[in-house]
Amino acid sequence: MSKAKILSSSIWAPWRKHYINRKRDTKKCIFCTAIKNPKKNFVLQNKKFSCSMLNIYPYNNGHILVFPKRHVSELSQLNENEIIEINKLLIETTKILKSVLKPQGYNIGINLGKAAGASLKHLHIHIVPRWKGDTNFMPVVSKIKVISESLESLYNKFKKYDKT
Repeated sequence: MSKAKILSSSIWAPWRKHYINRKRDTKKCIFCTAIKNPKKNFVLQNKKFSCSMLNIYPYNNGHILVFPKRHVSELSQLNENEIIEINKLLIETTKILKSVLKPQGYNIGINLGKAAGASLKHLHIHIVPRWKGDTNFMPVVSKIKVISESLESLYNKFKKYDKT
């Protein structure tokens, strides 16, 4: 009996070339930088103490990050105003996602510390929309995730809900 072989294939996503090839300044925080140029960085909501933005390396279509404007790395460093506003922004963002993309569920999470998968030192919360059956053969067989919509298209859909 012969062993099955997995053929490699390519999925063309030319819109990601900009992000892959850009020079990254590891000394600059992506969240602190995003606030200074919201449109270029896909910032969706810009509140007094917090913001939301599209994840430029999404796990799924519509993956949004919510973060405090103040550069902190721990939940315990947030003040009461930040805690309240971030939680309200989380709720508001899930409502907008429901209206725009109609997901059937969400994964919402925070990675605190390098051992937990945190790759950035600025606290942020992931909101990943989910649909029944959204995990197909692509990630399993070829370690490729298919994202069904461009960041620009999503950004334009979400910005009409911006009340800031």
